[in-house]
Amino acid sequence: MRVLFVCLGNICRSPLAEGVFRAEAARAGLSDGLSIDSAGTGNWHAGEAPDARAIAVAARNGIDISGQRARQISRDDFHAFDLILGMDHKNVQALTRMAAFDNKATIDLFLGHATGKTRDVADPYYGAEADFEAVYCDIMAGAAALAAVLAGKLSRDSG
Repeated sequence: MRVLFVCLGNICRSPLAEGVFRAEAARAGLSDGLSIDSAGTGNWHAGEAPDARAIAVAARNGIDISGQRARQISRDDFHAFDLILGMDHKNVQALTRMAAFDNKATIDLFLGHATGKTRDVADPYYGAEADFEAVYCDIMAGAAALAAVLAGKLSRDSG
């Protein structure tokens, strides 16, 4: 199973989601069955490290995302990944338009896919540390739920 997390610039929410979900997947014993990455719908930050505030909130929670580099989603991603999760409704709409009719992946809202909550993970870019903490909490809840869903799916598929 290949999972891609997507936000606007790939420096705040999606790198946090990649790092947090990678840690959750490892805790759930899913690391061998998963490939995890992140991307942005835009290319403004391509090649850059995540926002320093995202790196800091991850580090305070025992997760290192400092080695990640931003990239823009490509047409190939719609065939390379099984599940593409947008951090908000606008990104899901953009992904759906980009995929058009040439798509293998399931595209869905991150929190909606695993938790059933149809709300966005707020973009903390113009916010303060507290906004990054709130985003981390949303992402942690979504990542834990996603790990549980995928653990069930992977065990059904292998059994």
